[in-house]
Amino acid sequence: MTTPSDPTASAFPTVGRVATITVTILAIIGFAWMLLELSGFLMLIFASLVLAAIFGVITQAVSRWTGIGRGPALGISVLLILAVFGGAFTLFGSQLAGEFDTIQDSIPPAIEQVRAFLERAGLSESVRKMVEQGSSDVSRFASQAGGYVLTATNGIANFVLVFVAAIFLASDPAVYRRGLLLLLPDRAEPTIAAALDDASRGLRGWMVGQAVSSLVVAAFTWAGLALLGVPAAGGLGLIAGLLDVIPMIGPIIAGVPAVLLAFTVSPITAVWTIVLFLIIQQIQGNFLQPMIQKQAVDVPPAILLFAVVAAGLLFGFLGVLLAAPLTVVVFVLVQRIYVRTLLGKDIKIAGQTETAD
Repeated sequence: MTTPSDPTASAFPTVGRVATITVTILAIIGFAWMLLELSGFLMLIFASLVLAAIFGVITQAVSRWTGIGRGPALGISVLLILAVFGGAFTLFGSQLAGEFDTIQDSIPPAIEQVRAFLERAGLSESVRKMVEQGSSDVSRFASQAGGYVLTATNGIANFVLVFVAAIFLASDPAVYRRGLLLLLPDRAEPTIAAALDDASRGLRGWMVGQAVSSLVVAAFTWAGLALLGVPAAGGLGLIAGLLDVIPMIGPIIAGVPAVLLAFTVSPITAVWTIVLFLIIQQIQGNFLQPMIQKQAVDVPPAILLFAVVAAGLLFGFLGVLLAAPLTVVVFVLVQRIYVRTLLGKDIKIAGQTETAD
């Protein structure tokens, strides 16, 4: 004899599944919200990792050349970097400060000369309004410069935090690596360990190649602008070298103040300045960038461009500065974890040597 089934008993599993799905969705949303709220903090952590990779490369070189242990070699590396920057500011600080003052004082008259040149060329009223709007924006930015003191102070505090954290990370990276792997399931540990090796290798390669590229771009820009007679050539060269870290967009941004200052000399000088930046861009794109990609990861240019825009929208100026190394790391992680492990496709991880697993 069969007993009638209890409808409430069959409803319990359904209610349980709905509750589980709801809790899971809420947990995912909460985790995503937490990541967004901590995005600035996470970028500071990544900046520490990048700086720690720089310390690690220099430490290995010092240890190899001198035969001393990692701790003393790291101390020498930190002191060496501080000495290089301190010496550069001591030797060239006053000169560069004067050149930056020249840049700041010369940009408004340069914009006015551009406007007068466009008027003589008979361009439309809309173009002249655009130039005038740019002039007012620059003037407004200069008038509000005092309001950025607090932001600059926070930036200095963040830099000190990143610098100290990078020293701790570089002192014994194996400790942090083991701690991360201990949090993972046993079956995921080999894949994540290999992914960390891939990311570290790509990051070190990008750093070495980018350092060479920035130095070459800064030297070529400095020399070229000095030959053309553009004011503050040294400061403009330094700006070009620093902005070379930003893929695709950096050289364009660096060229704007150079062209404006060139207009204070003559329109022909401005034209030759544009030609100079185009030549440097070709050198960077055809020789320096392939060298970086060979040392690090061959990321397609379109991905780099969209990565810079996305990082700027999500993380602000710090995201733009770190867009290239962040893209390198994400690129190799996707290849290792998703394409090779989850999809099971036998691909060569970018930046990986032939003998590496």
